[in-house]
Amino acid sequence: MLELGLKILVAYLLGALVGSLVLGRWRGIDIRAMGSGNAGATNAFRTQGKGFGVAVFVIDVAKGVLAVAWIPIAPIPASWHDPALSPTWLALGCGLAVVVGHVFPVWFDFRGGKGAATMIGVLAALAPRLLAPTVIAWCLVVALTGFVGLATMLAGAAATVTAAFLGAGDWRLTGFCAALTAFLVYTHRGNIARMRAGQEHRARRLWLFRPRSA
Repeated sequence: MLELGLKILVAYLLGALVGSLVLGRWRGIDIRAMGSGNAGATNAFRTQGKGFGVAVFVIDVAKGVLAVAWIPIAPIPASWHDPALSPTWLALGCGLAVVVGHVFPVWFDFRGGKGAATMIGVLAALAPRLLAPTVIAWCLVVALTGFVGLATMLAGAAATVTAAFLGAGDWRLTGFCAALTAFLVYTHRGNIARMRAGQEHRARRLWLFRPRSA
């Protein structure tokens, strides 16, 4: 249990290094006071330009990969190692912790992003076969609706469905994806309210089927 708790804590602290907020401090800005107020890559692109947005996306994806691929196997004192601990449960715990850290970062007053880019990194390291359906679902929803938040939630749902059908009976992976999707829905509750009110911002450059007058 000591190893599990320690590595989940490290994954959370890694997740709390939110790309837009770390880079924003170097630039002397707080992206949460700009645009949509979100500390994710989409708002970084929208308010700070492509270079800043790409850097934010890379950081947030990379920490998801590190949390799953490196932290579970990182060396620790022998007395802390738990030989009975399942590597699968450890990887899943670290994957969830890094996303939670991104959304509720202790370094930044517990006000971070919404977890989409970090989720991509987690899936890339945890179950690469889920990545293509997830990204395809995201792209299709954005192209059809222009809503990035809706695309993120449905991408999570696509990962869950894919895990259920291609996971070779691994209920742990399916359950993890379902829990992650539920968490993404929670973090996007404001987007859901704005969509219902007809006030949600659309990514018009990515919205391929937008009305000509839009």
